[in-house]
Amino acid sequence: MEHSGRWERWIYGACLVIGRLGLAYLFFAQLFWKMPPTFGCPPDYAFTTATADGRLARTSGLCDWIGVEQVWSTRDRPWLVADTSPIGGPRLAIDIGPIARLNGWFLENVIQPNIRWTGWLVWGAEAFVVVSLFLGLFTRAGALASLAVSAQLMVGLAGISNPYEWEWGYNLMVLMSLVLLGVPSGRALGLDAVLRRATRAARERGKLLARLFYLVS
Repeated sequence: MEHSGRWERWIYGACLVIGRLGLAYLFFAQLFWKMPPTFGCPPDYAFTTATADGRLARTSGLCDWIGVEQVWSTRDRPWLVADTSPIGGPRLAIDIGPIARLNGWFLENVIQPNIRWTGWLVWGAEAFVVVSLFLGLFTRAGALASLAVSAQLMVGLAGISNPYEWEWGYNLMVLMSLVLLGVPSGRALGLDAVLRRATRAARERGKLLARLFYLVS
């Protein structure tokens, strides 16, 4: 039984580390096409828009994808789509149109007019996720940042048809972020494990910073 318990702990820790590093690498791979200070945007920071016939007039970098999200915020946005018509059933989906329109309003009125500094917030949030999850440092905070970024992308892009974006790519990002938020993965082969041991005495004495570290690690 003791041997079985060790194997279970090993598998538990290994799966957490693999999941954490996998999500970190996903965000890492997406940093370079929107590098500051221009975030890959054209010189005039023009955003992707829709032409009169509904086609996308695309630009580049972060301005391109923010524009794609804004255009699709005014179109039909089914979510969790399951087409059961091959067996004679209905097409199942949840309409997230109201949330998508709210996201579009935020992009159009807050992010786009201030892209020269809001771009830093977008890039910085994703870079923080990379560092946090790679090092296993403040991993709950990193998972929370990943959840926020992933949920925004899910609302803005999941399931759109032009350009085609596979819905479950974004849904799975949200689900993985939720798992890492609930299970503190930095305690397995991460700096959080080291720092938690180092701050245990201070936490037991009720020190505020040590208690805050416990919450985000």
